[in-house]
Amino acid sequence: MKIVKVTYTTTAEYAAQNQRNIKKVMNDLQELAHPGIFYHVCLGADGKSFTHTAFFSPEESEKVLFGLGSFQTFQAELKQSGPETPPKPEFLTLVGSSKQIFNA
Repeated sequence: MKIVKVTYTTTAEYAAQNQRNIKKVMNDLQELAHPGIFYHVCLGADGKSFTHTAFFSPEESEKVLFGLGSFQTFQAELKQSGPETPPKPEFLTLVGSSKQIFNA
């Protein structure tokens, strides 16, 4: 399993568009229903700080996300928007979960 957390802060002006782009990615992932991807995004209280957490099992499932046109658009537009704090990836290890994320 691979777990990636990415945090960044957009400009206040771009935050709403970023949310729309994220929703397009989530819609595509929901339609795809890939069993090896569990992905969620949270918005901070400031309305412009985002935290993405993605779980991939097997690790190669990450390629499915990166291959989505909506995800590529999301990444390109975010970069072009000039975020206040650029995306910072962090790799995590699961210690425990209240729910089973992937079927064994």
